[in-house]
Amino acid sequence: MSRETSGSGRVILVGAPLGNIGDASARLREVLATADVIAAEDTRRLSRLTKDLDVAVRGRVVSYFEGNDDRRTPELVAALADGATVAVITDGGMPSVSDPGYRLVKAALDAGYPVTAAPGPSAVTTALALSGLPSDRFVFEGFLPRTGSNRRSRLRELAAEPRTLVFFEAPHRIAGALADLAATFGGDRPAAVCRELTKTYEEIRRGDLAELAGWAADGEPRGEITLVVGGAPAGPVERPADDELRAAVAGREAAGDSRRDAIQAVADQYGLKKRDVYALVHQAQ
Repeated sequence: MSRETSGSGRVILVGAPLGNIGDASARLREVLATADVIAAEDTRRLSRLTKDLDVAVRGRVVSYFEGNDDRRTPELVAALADGATVAVITDGGMPSVSDPGYRLVKAALDAGYPVTAAPGPSAVTTALALSGLPSDRFVFEGFLPRTGSNRRSRLRELAAEPRTLVFFEAPHRIAGALADLAATFGGDRPAAVCRELTKTYEEIRRGDLAELAGWAADGEPRGEITLVVGGAPAGPVERPADDELRAAVAGREAAGDSRRDAIQAVADQYGLKKRDVYALVHQAQ
C-alpha cells in the first residue's frame, strides 16, 4: 500500500489529441503551460502541438519513450522529490496505454508521490465505439507479437475469448495480422480496421476477417491502426466435416505453422481433442 509524501511533487498524465487539434482540452493547455517538467514521447511532436495550441511552455522538456524510460524514470522521480509537477504526454492518446508512462506511475507511487490525470482521447475506446461491435465488455491486447509464429501462438490463446478484442497494429504488419486472425479465429468473425482516427483521412473499414484480410493484402494501409475484433460466439462451435478439418490443418501449415501447432489450433478452435484431429490428418496419409 503506497503512502503519499509531504512534498508537493506530483505526476500528471496528459491525454493528447489523436490527430484533430480540436480535441485538445482546456486542462491540457493549462498543464502544458504550468508544469515544471514535461516528459514527452517525442519532443518534436510536443513542440508542434504547443505551437498549434498557442501554449508557451515554461517548464523543462525531456524525452520519455520506451527506449529511455528505464534511465529517465529515476531522474523524473528525483524531480518529484524537489517538488516538481511532472506532466507525461505521448504522441496521441493516454500515457501508459501501450505508451510510456506506466514505469513512472509505478515509481512515483512507490516513492509516495501522487499521480493524477488530465484525461483525453483514447484510440482504444474511440475505435471500440466506432466499430459497431459489442462494447459492454472488451479486452485490450495492445500490439501483437511481431513475428508470425509468435503472433499465431498468441492468437490461439485468444481464439475462445468471448469479449470484443482491441489491438494496435503497425501498417506494414496489418495484412499478416489479419491473415493470421482469419486463420485462427475463423474468416467469418466480424471485425473493424480503424485507421487514422480523428484525422483528415480517417477510415473505418468493417467486415469479417476474411474480407478484411483480402483488403489489406491488396495494398498496405497507411497510418496508425487500431483493430477491433468480435469475441468468440457463445455456445459450442459446430464440428466441421473431416475433410474440412484436414483442410483447416493444411491451411495453417501453408501459413507457416508447424503440423503440431496447426493440429492444436484446429482442435482448440472447434473444441476437439488434439489426438482426434491428429488421427484424422494422419489417417488421410
